[in-house]
Amino acid sequence: MAIEHAILVSLLEQPGSGYELARRFERSIGYFWTASHQQIYRVLKRMEHDGWVDVRDVPQHGRPDKKEYSVADLGRAALSSWLHEPVEPESLRHDLAVKIRGAAFDDPATLIGEVERHRKAHTERLARYLAGEERDFTGAEARRPADGPPDAGRELQHVVLRGGIAYERMTLAWLDDVLATLHRLGPER
Repeated sequence: MAIEHAILVSLLEQPGSGYELARRFERSIGYFWTASHQQIYRVLKRMEHDGWVDVRDVPQHGRPDKKEYSVADLGRAALSSWLHEPVEPESLRHDLAVKIRGAAFDDPATLIGEVERHRKAHTERLARYLAGEERDFTGAEARRPADGPPDAGRELQHVVLRGGIAYERMTLAWLDDVLATLHRLGPER
């Protein structure tokens, strides 16, 4: 997947400025695809040049006008074409896993702090995902669709988020296993 496809999906969900798009990446799309603000602006400019997005100036009071992007017909066609292409299963490159295997040739206990740091980061990410799920899908304040046919966009956003939640839970279980193993192999080895 290219960042262009992630941007097209986000803009089809809701048109917005580069800043708003970057915020959405931090809040939802960033769960599975990261991009810096500078990268988003650079790609938006290229997509505008290629005719994939339309842009309009939106006046703002007391601030410079903002550019609001939306998906043009060429962008929609590009996304549709990409959606119909097969995607190879993800290959996992995991530096920590290589370090853990390498610890067999050093003191395994030296990795405990690093694994605990990863565990903390994944715990925080899981908490963000769960808070987002509560806010957007399951909580009392979540926008509920009216009776009628399912909202495909909403349902698919939620299933991707549930995948992220499951991944973080699996990663935490694995990190707990790693920590138990490292402790068991401690200095008395």
